[in-house]
Amino acid sequence: MKKSIAFFYGVFAYIVFLFAFLYAIGFVGNFIVPKSIDSGTETTFMEAFLVNALLLGIFAIQHSVMARPAFKKWWTNIINHAIERSTFVLLSSLALLLIYWQWQPMTSIVWKAEDQAATMILNIVYFFGWLVVFLSTFMINHFDLFGLKQVFDNLRNKQFQYPEFKTNFFYKIVRHPIMLGFIIAFWATPVMTLGHIIFSITTTIYQQAPNR
Repeated sequence: MKKSIAFFYGVFAYIVFLFAFLYAIGFVGNFIVPKSIDSGTETTFMEAFLVNALLLGIFAIQHSVMARPAFKKWWTNIINHAIERSTFVLLSSLALLLIYWQWQPMTSIVWKAEDQAATMILNIVYFFGWLVVFLSTFMINHFDLFGLKQVFDNLRNKQFQYPEFKTNFFYKIVRHPIMLGFIIAFWATPVMTLGHIIFSITTTIYQQAPNR
């Protein structure tokens, strides 16, 4: 019974992640979604900056602390090892959803592509960045990365083994293709607002940090 609960918990965490990932495409690119990086009621610069910094800080702290081996060792003394990754994925996704919900727009234009062809090219590059992120997860082990393999193996009474890392496909070209994909997606935009560029700078610096 406990193993079945752990399995459905892992599936639930993955579904929340998938929603958060797909919403991110619309959020950053200002496509379709009801609340995007540049939509909503604009407040003062200082209020928006502080709120957005807090939101990004919450994600960074959660993501960094829970990824530490020392934390994982302590954490798995409290929870089942099989759901450790799923819990990390779930909390990371919830932190992203909080960003989408509470993000304060800062709509001053930093740059804007006036040419229709340039706009189209930048949008293509934007979606290419997200495609790189998604495909790169399958070039390692997508289902292990997001916790599904762990809960499925646990359900089958199979002992967990860390997957062997292989430098294939994108990983033969660049060391961190997932990171590269995010950077492409965050910066490729025909309309760069102040809020968007603060988001892009902050997330790029965070991804480059050696001890994140």
